[in-house]
Amino acid sequence: MGYALAEAARDAGHRVHLVLGPVESVPPGGITVESVTSALEMQAAAERAFAACDIAVATAAVADWRPRERLHGKPPRKGGTVTLDLVPNPDIVAGLAAHKGRRVVVGFALESAAAGMAAAVERARAKLANKQLDLVVANLTDAIGAEASEAVIVRADGAAEPLGRIGKHALARRILDAAEVIWQQKQSNNLDAHQDPADGGKRSS
Repeated sequence: MGYALAEAARDAGHRVHLVLGPVESVPPGGITVESVTSALEMQAAAERAFAACDIAVATAAVADWRPRERLHGKPPRKGGTVTLDLVPNPDIVAGLAAHKGRRVVVGFALESAAAGMAAAVERARAKLANKQLDLVVANLTDAIGAEASEAVIVRADGAAEPLGRIGKHALARRILDAAEVIWQQKQSNNLDAHQDPADGGKRSS
C-alpha cells in the first residue's frame, strides 16, 4: 500500500519521500527512499521528512513494543527460562499530527475480518479523535498481501465513504485525492483567517 501511494503521488506531480522499513520488494523509481530498520529510526526519519512536507500518509504497521535491550547477532543458547523486557514504541503518526498545523496527516485502521468493517470504521473514528488525524482509511486484515480489499475512507468531520472492494492502486489515488482536498481547504481557511473586512476582504500582512 505504501508503494502504491508513493507511485500515485509521484504520478500526480508530487515530490515523494518514502520512509521504508525492511522489505524484500524494490521500491518505485523517481522518489526519495530512506530505509530504516527500527521504530525509533522510522520516527526520526518521519519527523525529518515531515518538516518539509504538506501531506503525510502513515501505512507502516509499527510494533507497539520493542525490547529494552537490543542485542546484535544470536545470543548463545542457555538453559532455563528467558525474560524479555519490553518498552513501548513511540506512536509515530500521533507525534506528527500533534504538530501538523496546516499539513494533512492520514492514517490507517486495520480490523480483523471476523470483527467486520463496522468495527474497522469505529476504530478509524477513534484514531481520528485520539491521534488528531485528518483522514483514516479503514480496512480488514484480509487486505494484507492482497491486490484488492474492502476499504472505507473516514474523515475528521465524521463522513465515511465506503469504496467497496478496490485495488491498491485505485485506493491510493482515492486517498491522495481526499488528502489533497483537505489540504486545499486548510490553506483556504488560513487565507480567510487573514482577511481584513475593512479593506474589502484583501489579505492582511
